[in-house]
Amino acid sequence: MTEASIRIESYDPEWPARFEQELPALERVLGKSVTGGIHHVGSTSVPGLDAKPVIDILAGIEDLDGARPHIEPLSELGYMYSPYRVDEMLWFCKPNPEHRTHHLHLVPTGSPRFKAELAFRNYLRKHSEVAQQYAALKRHLATRCGHDREAYTQAKGDFIRDVLDRADRGSA
Repeated sequence: MTEASIRIESYDPEWPARFEQELPALERVLGKSVTGGIHHVGSTSVPGLDAKPVIDILAGIEDLDGARPHIEPLSELGYMYSPYRVDEMLWFCKPNPEHRTHHLHLVPTGSPRFKAELAFRNYLRKHSEVAQQYAALKRHLATRCGHDREAYTQAKGDFIRDVLDRADRGSA
């Protein structure tokens, strides 16, 4: 399996609509397992932010084991389960790792990861100058990391931690 190179695109105002198109089917399949809502997160959820053209979706669930029965029904919607950070989430990509249009993260509601995903998104939405710094970093890292998505993700870590610290302190 060959991973595509990391590609950052200018903000597309259709990204929120692509999330909204997925929402009814996800609500139907996940049903009462959702305890913390289904949210559009990641860079495509921040107006004006350049991003990989992949819609990140966060669903707050009771617990990971209780969500495992949803793996098969989600596959029928085109979401391919991939064991990744299995202590934090159930992670899916649609339609496959070579051509990703959506990522779905089933994460326990109230967990540190759940809170961080929402806090990061909300901070970038409120602070466009920080969002633009993030866009510049991502463009640089996409060039530097090429096809290595894990290196790309790791290299963003310090910036993300800094933003989360600011969000936690309620500072600009």
